[in-house]
Amino acid sequence: MDMRMNSHEGAGVTSSARRSRLIDHWSIEVMPRTAAKIADFRLLCPGQTRIYLAHIDGTPLDDMVATARRLNREGFAVMPHLPARSLAGRAELQDLLSRYRNEADVRQALLLAGGNATACGMFTSSIDMIETGLFDAMGFTDLHVAGHPEGNRDIERDGTTKVMDAALLTKQDYASRTDARMAITTQFAFDAQGIIRWVERLASIGVTLPVHVGVAGPAKLQTLIKYALSCGVGPSLSILQKRALDVTRLLTPYEPTDLVQALEAYKVNNPDSLLDRIHLFPLGGIEASANWARKTVG
Repeated sequence: MDMRMNSHEGAGVTSSARRSRLIDHWSIEVMPRTAAKIADFRLLCPGQTRIYLAHIDGTPLDDMVATARRLNREGFAVMPHLPARSLAGRAELQDLLSRYRNEADVRQALLLAGGNATACGMFTSSIDMIETGLFDAMGFTDLHVAGHPEGNRDIERDGTTKVMDAALLTKQDYASRTDARMAITTQFAFDAQGIIRWVERLASIGVTLPVHVGVAGPAKLQTLIKYALSCGVGPSLSILQKRALDVTRLLTPYEPTDLVQALEAYKVNNPDSLLDRIHLFPLGGIEASANWARKTVG
């Protein structure tokens, strides 16, 4: 399959799309309990904005499906998280996909290994779920996979990237053999140069999948540091720590404007870069992130 089939989601895009900014087609992540606090997402997000639905162990499936159905009815492209290690096996995955498709018209999914140290069943990675063939059989059109610009010690304890690199190439091969539109959605980070180096390295090993860069939305500095530590954000944590030492900025809420501008400047000078979109983690609240994105898009 030609991964350039979507003008907004590929490395080989038209000249007009190359001039668009990464923020122009931003996405955002919610949970059922945080989404329930928003009366109407249409007042916050442009139509067809992709909204990721985070999977939190312990959240009833009924709540997940109901949230997906509500967001779909409000006109958004819903992409639930599917963590492999939280699923008992093929039957549970099939039931989950069937409910999302039949009850909420979901056609997209973010495939993750998941944060559990041990698997609940037969799935240990997103590749295990892909190899069931269920996504293709059940008409899922968009599959995103996780990217880790700063590495992932849960996967590669020695600090290398060999396992993750091989996994991305395997997933890319799956995309080439099916009709699924595939992209990489990354963990949030704060160091633009680190993200750029990671994207360049992926391209150097033959990865062609577009990259949707995870960015922390506006939030208090203390909140960001807490989430960064719990989510394993590593090298770029020093950027937050330096900000904390600046008394003039300590009490000012963080906004990702400088980070996004640096990534967009790189994209302008390197239009064939895998960098494709911005994905917002609303650590300081959905409204704050959506308002910042709309203001930034202008």
